[in-house]
Amino acid sequence: MSKIALITGITGQDGSYLAPLLLDKGYEVHAILRRTSNDPTTRLNDLFAGRKVHFHDGNLRDLNRVREIMKEVVPDEIYNLAAQSHVGISFKCPDETWDINYYGVGRIINEALQANPDVRIYQASTSEMFGNSPAPQNEDTLLAPESPYAEAKTRAHEDFIVNKRKTQNAFAVSSRIS
Repeated sequence: MSKIALITGITGQDGSYLAPLLLDKGYEVHAILRRTSNDPTTRLNDLFAGRKVHFHDGNLRDLNRVREIMKEVVPDEIYNLAAQSHVGISFKCPDETWDINYYGVGRIINEALQANPDVRIYQASTSEMFGNSPAPQNEDTLLAPESPYAEAKTRAHEDFIVNKRKTQNAFAVSSRIS
């Protein structure tokens, strides 16, 4: 029986490369797809080369929909790549940034753990969490976020990745990439 992976942010660069990689490894791949006025899958079709990715209309801002998807899919692995990812926009739209980059992460992780307590969760974080700390940074570098984007990502890391590992023994990891 193949593993089931759920990807958020599949229409971004990392998600669009991750899906074919997982398909090549024999995974059943599902994705939460936020609808826009344009068809968001248009640029993905060539990458999947006729292979099946199961798309689920949804949004990290919609708790009930996230819950429905988790109950339907029951993923073995989650790759949360979705975010409001523009630092400059986070100053103009801080509420949206927090709703997606903090609360959205919580919705995904909490509902995933309800559906499958053994789920493995990857959260895409950012080096923005370090602020102006001198390079190179590592796991011991002090987090010093300087934007709503970085603050939301930092809190999501602390509250939903680190805390779930400590309190629920969850397999939850994040990366901090620039």
